Amino acid sequence: MASVLVLKSSILGEFSSSTKLIDGAIEQSGNDHFVIERDLAAHPVPMLDGEIMAGLRGAENPTQRQQDALALSEQLINEIQACDTLLIAAPMYNFTVPTQLKNWFDLIARAGVTFAYTEQGPKGLLTGKKAIVVTTRGGLHKDTSRDHITGYLTTLLNFVGITDIEFVYSEALAMGEAPAAESFQQASNELSALMS
Repeated sequence: MASVLVLKSSILGEFSSSTKLIDGAIEQSGNDHFVIERDLAAHPVPMLDGEIMAGLRGAENPTQRQQDALALSEQLINEIQACDTLLIAAPMYNFTVPTQLKNWFDLIARAGVTFAYTEQGPKGLLTGKKAIVVTTRGGLHKDTSRDHITGYLTTLLNFVGITDIEFVYSEALAMGEAPAAESFQQASNELSALMS
């Protein structure tokens, strides 16, 4: 049975389109997947700062906050290592990903753990995994200079070794009922196909 790590990052709760798309796809897949779910908005991880960064890099005499951040980082990385597929909700907020999702990446991108520096440049260590990114937007941004999410997440995922990436777009969600419904249904169909 394939295992899926679901990362939700919408701050909209029950009104979130990305959450509805992911929940629908998981429900349709039935018992075909073992699912680990982490809601980064409901249970946010700490924002990276100087103290936490030092803790993740092995600070001497770490503070309790540094110890807690390191333990959480290890848990988050273990969840990735245990999964076959990452299913990531990445709604567009002000032309980029939610802060909650970036904070997660900041805690799992660790030299010597999820990537390594080599003479040829960085090498990702989380190989053999697939990522499916569900990105929802109020307007139309795909394939334009305003779409910073696709390149950003591709770069981050590649950096830690995940190169098999599929993007599912649901756009025009604030541009009227008809285009929103059509886009949502198309994204739902695409996601269900990728999860089958």
